[in-house]
Formats: sequence, structure tokens, C-alpha cells
Amino acid sequence: MTLILSNNDVEKLLTMPECIDALEQAYVELAEGRGVNRTRSDCITPTANPNAVYGLKSMDGVIPKLGVGAIRINSDIVTFPKKGNNVVREKVPAANGRYVGLVLLFSSENGEPLAILPDGVMQRMRVGAANGLGVKYLARRDASKVGILGCGWQAGAQLMAACAVRKINSIRCFSPTKANREAFAKVMTALLGVEVIPVDQPEQALVGADIAMCASNSLDPIFFERWVVPGLHLSSIKLPEIEVKAIKRADRLVLHAHEQSPLHVTTRDLALAKKANEHGWSMGREIDFDRLPTLPDLIVGRAQGRQSDDEVTCFLNNIGLGYQFAAAGAVVYRKAKDNGVGHELPTDWFTEDVHP
Repeated sequence: MTLILSNNDVEKLLTMPECIDALEQAYVELAEGRGVNRTRSDCITPTANPNAVYGLKSMDGVIPKLGVGAIRINSDIVTFPKKGNNVVREKVPAANGRYVGLVLLFSSENGEPLAILPDGVMQRMRVGAANGLGVKYLARRDASKVGILGCGWQAGAQLMAACAVRKINSIRCFSPTKANREAFAKVMTALLGVEVIPVDQPEQALVGADIAMCASNSLDPIFFERWVVPGLHLSSIKLPEIEVKAIKRADRLVLHAHEQSPLHVTTRDLALAKKANEHGWSMGREIDFDRLPTLPDLIVGRAQGRQSDDEVTCFLNNIGLGYQFAAAGAVVYRKAKDNGVGHELPTDWFTEDVHP
């Protein structure tokens, strides 16, 4: 039988400590050449709306040790509106008011489909877990104060991860919209058991912070060099969020992966899609990413973590990996089977007796 799961199922089954542990072990396999990840690909085309593009995205990975492979597929309508001073990348729920993203989990032993589920909760958790590992290996051991820029869906997982690897007792959050940051602070305070204080300016969120986290959908920098102080650990969930000058202030800089995201477009010039990638290209001209260590390097000891309390460290979650969905998916599938969660459908519905 093939298991069909919902986002609600995944949310109940996958805790942040479990996700962090699963990724940490999976990255060891990747670093040692026993796991495989395929670079994400995006096929982007115009739509009838001149201010939106269609993106068909896929990424996948296989972890033989766990006996699983996973592919994540997204079918998105994407816009690039300007909010305040920043251009943001914003998905539109165009499919009858809903988003379209799927994870397919397969057995690497016999090839059969094990589970099908939406990607929403899992993708949030794996982003948070990766940055949480950055905190684990790069932040000061006594780090207890977090300042976060961004109060959306991804920001919540960033705080969950930070609290999972450090004893956090103070959190301040900022986003441009007062109602959003106040609602976020209320929800996260209840979830984490740590008071989250909304503030009116980004500088107020970062004063005295041991860990500065960026979790936005901005395509322009939101963290600047003037906020860098000795001992700070800085992290982002995408390249554009941190000003290049601030990145260069880091004594120790680690990437998530060396993978690059190829952009496939139609023959028509898509200025909107180009905007989403031009910041990464410009950063690549100023920072030699190929020479930087990656998170798997850090975990297996090929790269050094923090060496002193005064060092400034930085983790850039520059690209997501399909491999992460195999790691998190293995945990979710095992727990779902053990606890009778989800709906089962005949695997024969998804296999064939015709040679493909």
C-alpha cells in the first residue's frame, strides 16, 4: 500500500529536533559520498498575467542507508511585487485558492512509491533544521538571545530550530507590518515558551542579539554591515537577504551546498524571472562560493566551526536540496506507519506492468 499524507499529518509527526537529527545524519552520508542529490531545476515561462510567471520546479535525492529516495515537485504562479523598499518573491495560490507542491517518497530497494504528501510543512521544517544546524556548529555555546528579521511562515521554523539547539531566553522580531509581527510574536511565544517581543525597527530586533536570523521573501538585502558585532552568528534562508559587505565581515562563512540552481526560461525574455536570480549572480562575482565549506563539511569535521567567542560566523542557506526531503520523509513515513496515520491506497495504482 502507498501512504497518502496531509500537511496536518506531517505537522503532527515531524518535530524540529527529529528533523535536525535526520538531516545531520543524512549530511554525513552526503559528505562521505554515500548519498546522492540532484541539483534543483526550474522551468519558467510567461503567463497571461504580465506580472507573473509560471514555474515548474523539481529537486530530488536518495539516501541508500535509509532505503529511500524523494522528489519534490512544485507547480507555481510567482510574482515579484515591491513592498516598501524591497522587491519580494511571492507565490500566488492560483489553483482555486491553493498552492501546488508534492513530495513523492520511493523505496530505493524495490522502487515502489512509499508515500505521497504535500510539501508545505516539510519544506518549512527542513529549511529551519538546516539553519538550526548552522546555529549548532557556528553560534557561541552560550548564545541565548535571538533577533529575527521576518515574521512569516519560514521565520517560525527558524526560531523553533534555534531553540532546539541552544538555550534561548530572549527573542525579538521585526517585519514591516505591525499586525504581522504582533500576531507572529503571540503565536511563537505560546509555541516556544519563550517571550517573543515585536519591535518597530530592524535595529531594535538585533541589539544585543547573539544570533541574527533573516527569514524573509525579499530579493534585496535586509541585514547590513553596520549591524555586525563581535561574537555574532548570522544566518539567512536565501542569498539576497544579507548585504555582501556584512557577509565579508564574517570570520567563518559556511554555505548550505555548492549546488547551483539552473534557470530554464522560454525564448521570450523574462525580466521578472531574471530579477529573482540577479542578486545571486552579483554576489557570485564578489564572493568565491566554490572555495567555501558547506554544512556537510562542517558536520563531518572537514571544516572548522567557531574557534572563539569573538568570531563572527555566518551560515548562508543558499539553496534547498531534494535530498532533505528524503531525510525528513523517511522519519515521517516510519512514524506514520508505526502510528497508523494517513490513508492507504493500492500501490498497484501507481505502478505498471508495461515496460516504461
